[in-house]
Amino acid sequence: MKTYAGIPEENASLENSKVMLVTVPYDGTSTWGKGADKGPELFLNASENMELYDIETQTEPYLEGVYLAGEVSENATPEAMTEAVYQKTKELLNNDGKLFTLFGGEHSVSIGSIRAVGEKFENLTVLQLDAHTDLRPEFHGSTSNHACAVFEANQKHNLVQVGIRSMDIEEAEYLPEGRVFFAHEIANNENWVNDVLEKVSGNVYITIDLDAFDPSICPSTGTPEPGGLQWYPTLELLRKVFEKCNVVAFDIVELMDSPMAKPSAFLAAKLYYKMLAYYHINQD
Repeated sequence: MKTYAGIPEENASLENSKVMLVTVPYDGTSTWGKGADKGPELFLNASENMELYDIETQTEPYLEGVYLAGEVSENATPEAMTEAVYQKTKELLNNDGKLFTLFGGEHSVSIGSIRAVGEKFENLTVLQLDAHTDLRPEFHGSTSNHACAVFEANQKHNLVQVGIRSMDIEEAEYLPEGRVFFAHEIANNENWVNDVLEKVSGNVYITIDLDAFDPSICPSTGTPEPGGLQWYPTLELLRKVFEKCNVVAFDIVELMDSPMAKPSAFLAAKLYYKMLAYYHINQD
């Protein structure tokens, strides 16, 4: 039996797990760097080669259990993939008291999971860490394109965007007013983490496009944009969000296969595990 991070089977069953992990190896609409469909495999492989003691929180998050809930492999059309992710998420959310997590795939995989989570939890804030706004109503003839990843979330929920440094002028009209933290502003604002926290409350879905990080620490992603987030300030933000709010789900997307994939895959593995640690220490 394959388990997340190679953890013992007794920590990997649905009954014994407080966390559910779905993978969506989808790369149907990306327009430049291809290979995000290999992201889940790279992430799981890196996770198996990671120490399972978290020094910062002095915990072993895997002991709370992580259930590999299977992959969504539907890729006939972007819309069919979105619907399949939505249905899978909806089904797993019937397991109350468990944290839903997803690993992509390109960022379009988040559309269906955010939709399902938003139906279950009221007053949802979607916290997006990303280089790109992803706010187009449709792109290349589809509303399920990666460039539209949070358009629907912005219409229905409280969207907060962090690390943005690339967008098309047509997206300007859709920017969530007062809730966009551009990378060039973050670079000159020592208090940016607390400023973001002021906009995030209640039930929270965190969606992390790995291109939010600076390519110096995470180069293997679809569109590596210069001027991105750094490791420790990002962890500080995430830790404080888990402390302040009720994080009900999160996803990590856009890990891409490349000759330089290993450092980025390991960053993704550590990031996921860190978020589990922050989640568990705030559940007591």
